[in-house]
Amino acid sequence: DEQANIRWARKLERAGCHVVYGLLGLKTHAKLCLVVRDEPEGLKRYAHIGTGNYNPKTARIYEDMGLLTSNPIITEDVGRVFNALSGMTQDRAYRRLLVAPHGVRKGLLEQIAQEVEHARAGRPAGIRIKVNSIVDEAIVDALYRASQAGVPVDIWVRGICTVRPGVEGLSENIRVRSILGRFLEHSRLFWFAGGGTPHVGLGSSDMMHRNLDRRVEVLVPLPHERHERRVRELFDLAFDPGTASWWLHDSTWTMRTTDEDGEALLDLQEHLISSLHARRAEAR
Repeated sequence: DEQANIRWARKLERAGCHVVYGLLGLKTHAKLCLVVRDEPEGLKRYAHIGTGNYNPKTARIYEDMGLLTSNPIITEDVGRVFNALSGMTQDRAYRRLLVAPHGVRKGLLEQIAQEVEHARAGRPAGIRIKVNSIVDEAIVDALYRASQAGVPVDIWVRGICTVRPGVEGLSENIRVRSILGRFLEHSRLFWFAGGGTPHVGLGSSDMMHRNLDRRVEVLVPLPHERHERRVRELFDLAFDPGTASWWLHDSTWTMRTTDEDGEALLDLQEHLISSLHARRAEAR
């Protein structure tokens, strides 16, 4: 990616584009695009916030998600991120986005703490996280505290995971799954029950020190009920006993691809592809 970035940056500069290389000491890992159009009613912003790179090769082999929106608050925040990256401002007052290295860990810890309060008050509580890796001590400890308070915690992870589920008195309410398939699982999703008003988001950041402390990362809330429903259904499928997956028990992974009768379990990625084809056929 880095070599391709250098090549394209030089081409863009020769064409007259203003190319910004990011902030000193921080790797820009956020996946953002902002378009400003002069429309009859005035200037209007359109933004895309994703979990995957704008790369034609990885786009064919990675599983990723993104939000395309004209929401004025979100697009204004995206504009602030670009202004910060170009050195035009040091403003960190984002209204909707969580932006690392200053805001992602803090924002997620606050969300987890809120779920603990909901559980103690008898309100609906729950945490669901999908990331590539989760090793950050502050996040892991907060999830343990949530489990001890009775909050159900689901972690869908592809790579490194230092969370140990099922430990008595610590993590009985935590489940960890991993799914391997035709495509590399790469999206980062976050779902919180919110006391009955769920909050859901996506973004570029894993739960690692390098992402939370040494990179520019962005998480965005998904603003519509249909987004929340879609993410919730995805987690439901991933954690369904009828779906092929790896289960983490304490510190041991177990692969489950068939049921007790030897029948193949659901291949989640193939199921999602089939569902997409069916929806496209219905729309024609």
